[in-house]
Amino acid sequence: MVFQQAPRLRLGRRSLDDFAVMAVINRTPDSFFDTGATYAFDAALGAVDRAVALGADIVDIGGVKAGPGEAVGVAEERRRVVDLVAAVRDRHPDVVVSVDTWRAEVGAPVAEAGADLLNDTWGGADPELAEVAAEHGIGLVCTHPGGLRPRTRTHRPAYDDVVADVIRHVTGEAERAAGLGVRRDAIVIDPAHDFGKNTRQSLEITRRLGELAATGWPVMVAVSNKDFIGETLGRPVERRGVGTATALAVTAWLGARVFRVHDVAAARRVLDTVTALRGEQAGAV
Repeated sequence: MVFQQAPRLRLGRRSLDDFAVMAVINRTPDSFFDTGATYAFDAALGAVDRAVALGADIVDIGGVKAGPGEAVGVAEERRRVVDLVAAVRDRHPDVVVSVDTWRAEVGAPVAEAGADLLNDTWGGADPELAEVAAEHGIGLVCTHPGGLRPRTRTHRPAYDDVVADVIRHVTGEAERAAGLGVRRDAIVIDPAHDFGKNTRQSLEITRRLGELAATGWPVMVAVSNKDFIGETLGRPVERRGVGTATALAVTAWLGARVFRVHDVAAARRVLDTVTALRGEQAGAV
């Protein structure tokens, strides 16, 4: 296999030429994975410290659970994330700080607090979020939520070709962001496994991840402990580590660049193994 030269990704002070590990930091009381373990400010900041020590290149701070649950307004989401972003920026000046939000009203204050990247999990639900990224000179993750509104679940999703639909949407969002002034080397695309997709469709995206990488945009994957892994293996959320590691390795081999994970140390070992397997091509994806 001939590996394509990875496009450069510049976020904050970092130039990320190869694999980058993004640590999930939930400032929510109801996360599907950690069920509120890092909801408290000090707990979240401690989780950031540990993630950075274990090799995280990016920390992704979220103040609203992705799935359905208690409503969280703009003011509350700001309360959960803005001060944490400022504290992380002061404490870890070289780490890339990302914020998982779909709201421009949250994106602006976190950008002012020092965020380097806005992770738009809901794929343009608030079109002004890309304008915020452009105005503040920071990066943007463009995702494919399968037409869902924020914090909703799909029912019997159907696509003629799920990968083609993903590519059409995320590249369209990426080009729109670039047209607004977001630097092209600060834009990432994410197929958004499980979002608006069933298990079969998420597996199809994983197998064909190389088609997304071939677009030339850096690809992020957020497969860590996702439902499609649990359903495939018949495992509850706390027993999906092996499935997660396998999906990370496959997507890394096929060209993914950024890996959003709960277990930084395990992800780093997986990616180091993939790098070793690439041999003389270890500097390229």
